[in-house]
This record gives sequence, structure tokens and C-alpha cells, in this order.
Amino acid sequence: MLSYIFRRILQSILVLLVVGLVAFAMFTFIGDPIDNMLGQERTQDDIDRLRGELGLDQPFVVQYVKFILSALQGNFGVSYEQGRPVAQILAERAPATLELAAVSAVFALSLGVVLGVYTAIRRKGFVANLVLTLSLIGVSLPTFLIGILLIYLFSVQLDWLPSFGRGETVALGGWTTGFLTSSGLTALILPSITLGLYQMTLIMRLVRSEMMEVMRQDYIRFARARGLPERVITFRHALKNTMVPVITVTGLQLGSLIAFAIITETVFQWPGMGLLFINAIQFVDIPVMAAYLMLISVMFVGINLIVDLLYVAIDPRLRT
Repeated sequence: MLSYIFRRILQSILVLLVVGLVAFAMFTFIGDPIDNMLGQERTQDDIDRLRGELGLDQPFVVQYVKFILSALQGNFGVSYEQGRPVAQILAERAPATLELAAVSAVFALSLGVVLGVYTAIRRKGFVANLVLTLSLIGVSLPTFLIGILLIYLFSVQLDWLPSFGRGETVALGGWTTGFLTSSGLTALILPSITLGLYQMTLIMRLVRSEMMEVMRQDYIRFARARGLPERVITFRHALKNTMVPVITVTGLQLGSLIAFAIITETVFQWPGMGLLFINAIQFVDIPVMAAYLMLISVMFVGINLIVDLLYVAIDPRLRT
């Protein structure tokens, strides 16, 4: 077990290094940040001086190695646009993104599992077929279109929910949260549904297909022959054996909630890391872009490692 964890950690470090290299290389083709940082009346001396101060006159390999070594110490450099440490900027934006992703994950996982089990048990019922038909909306429509439709319906037409922003927040130490205010909670509803709808439909359909497969197994027939209640058969025997593939997809989708929050945050002007990344692309703020992608990579790798360990905890056959 320990050797398996050690191998996975080494693989994760290698993945992070490769992702950092690819991302850093891609940023060299986006543009020159000097054009945005200096005015129209800049001289060649001004360009050379600023390029030297930022270290952009050094070879690519040297820049990348310096970035990795600094990142290991928690230093991601200084933002070209704001002139502040990138770590400080990300720390200010991270609570908004993490809270949005957390609410979306709870929405997707809870509703997805419940609807998946229901549509598997009542697969010939009218409500189950209606749910499956409506779930095609979450799979087919792009995220930005779902967000726009929700804004039009609940913000423009009904005027029930806010269409942008995070609402009022409360500072708890270095963390800002909207969970403690009514405007913060209402502001979370539309973007969390927009972000979690696709994941919810995916989890629901996966749970449904796995449940239908498990319910045909011999040990389920044996449990029914023993006279066990249907509730016990469904939740204690059938649902537990569907969780390995569900955990696989759920783990990956939880990571994608943070990565793909860029679209949702742009539509709702949510002040998180995704919106920060979009603004950084427009300004060619390379330190912010590199730090954001490295942070997302760390989250993906960490979630995948946790998923692999949960495999062993759920299915004893994998321990060998």
C-alpha cells in the first residue's frame, strides 16, 4: 500500500512538471506583456529595461526553472497588471471559486445519486422517463447558454435572483464567505446550478446504468429470495457496488468544476480565479496564468490520488 502511494506521488510530481512546462511554453505565443505595460511613447531603452527587470530577456529554460523553484516556495512572482504578488491575488480570489465549486459539487452529487437510483428502480415510470428526457438538456446545452437562460428567466423575467456578482460577504480571518449572508446565498444559486448541471446529469446516468446492471446480479436475487426489504437491497447491497465507477467519474468531475468555472464566472461576473484568468489572458499577465494553471493541476492530481485511495477502501479486491 505504501509503495503504491509512493509511486502515485512520484507520478503526480512528474505530471505537474510536464503541465508547468507545457503551460509556460504556450504563454510565449500569447503575446508580449511589454506592449500592455508601456505606453505608446515608449522607447527601445524602456522596453529593454523592463524586459530585463521582469527576466524576459533570459532563455526560456532559465525562466521555467526559476518559476518552478519559486513556486515550490509559494512564490509565483508579481502580477504584470496589478503589480502585487500573485499568491496574494489568488488567495483573495480562491474563496469565491472554491465555494462555488463546493456548492455545485454537493448539488451534482446528491441530486445525481438520488435521481440515478430512482430512475433505475422506476425505469418504466412516467416520472423517471421525464427526468431522463429533461437530463438531456444538461448534457446537450453548453454551460454559457444554460447560464444565460437562467439569468433571463430568474433575473430578468421573474426578478427572483441576482444576475451577477457574489453578493455581500463576511471576512473570517483570511477567508471571505457568502454563506453567512442572505445576498451571498442567493447569489450562489444560479451559478452553482449552471456549473453543476452537466456533472449532475452525468452522475445520474452513470448511477442509473450501474444500478440496472447490479440489480440483475445473482446476489440481488438471493437477497430478494431471503425476504430482505427492497430498501435494504437497494441501498445496502446494490448502491454500494455501483460506487467504484461513480467515484472515478465524480472525482474527475469535481476537479473539472474548478477548472471549468472559468465559463460560469465569466457569465455571472463571479469574482473568482476563473475570471481572474480571463483578465490575465487579455493583459498577457504570464505569472497569473502560470500560477492559476499550476494550482488547477495540483487540485486535479490531488483529487485523482484521493480517488485511487478510495478504490482500495471500497473494493477490497483491489488491495492485492
